[in-house]
Amino acid sequence: MSEQSRTPTLAVALQYDGETAPKVTAKGAGDIAEQILAIAREHDVPLQDNPELVKVLSKIELGDQIPEALYLAVAEVIAFAYMLKGKVPKGYGE
Repeated sequence: MSEQSRTPTLAVALQYDGETAPKVTAKGAGDIAEQILAIAREHDVPLQDNPELVKVLSKIELGDQIPEALYLAVAEVIAFAYMLKGKVPKGYGE
């Protein structure tokens, strides 16, 4: 496959404080996406490969909360990240 026919890497970073809906804090394609992924790896941030979700999330403006229609899909990503870190959400099981 030639370099020109490759689809560029996309990446979206989310911030979730447990109080409000997650926000898009970084997004990009190609080299910027690779930098986002490298920074995430440096800081031991869990990564999940979900190209369809990333395409949708990449349309959200930086700093904006995700729309309600994406809550379930993003909740699954957050649950995955919590599981990898051995954490449970605040208030879970109380």
